[in-house]
Amino acid sequence: MLVLASASPRRQELLRNVGIAFVVQPTDIPEAPEEGEAPRAFAERLAREKALAVFRQRPDDLVLGADTIVVVDAEILGKPCDGADAARMLRLLSGRRHQVTTGVCLVGRELRSPNRNVQTGFEDVRSETTFVTMDALSDDDIRSYISTGEPMDKAGAYAIQGRASRWISRIEGDYFNVVGLPVSLVYKMLREHGVASAET
Repeated sequence: MLVLASASPRRQELLRNVGIAFVVQPTDIPEAPEEGEAPRAFAERLAREKALAVFRQRPDDLVLGADTIVVVDAEILGKPCDGADAARMLRLLSGRRHQVTTGVCLVGRELRSPNRNVQTGFEDVRSETTFVTMDALSDDDIRSYISTGEPMDKAGAYAIQGRASRWISRIEGDYFNVVGLPVSLVYKMLREHGVASAET
């Protein structure tokens, strides 16, 4: 059984779209970088902590943790705490190229011996980075967008698959990574660990 350690409806939809069966068990992990922590290391650490928190409760299952961050000028942009914070983030991104990194962690048990009858545990942590270019936004654009509520639970205060798509002029890399989960990478990880049971 694959357990998604996330309440994100976007990650759930992406997994369903590619036919990966799963159940959801969210976690409550503080999402704050440690002093001097690099963005990629931060995303990977959070993904690992989320996965391990659920795995401790479900040691017989396979657990997938993920965390997406937006980075501009080496500043990590998580989810905005309010409208003013969302506006600040959007102004930082306006007319610029930024990066979106998603850390993913798969934790579970697999058969590793030649005769396939001995179980060993594994912890696989990886990440994907996509570069996104956003058009210049006016104050009216930002104000109107925030009023929709869409930015409030999104890293970097925007949803590439939503209304903000009108301002995304270029992406370099995995689109689904920007939505919230690098599906191709996750599928590859599942296959590498021989997790056929995670597929429908």
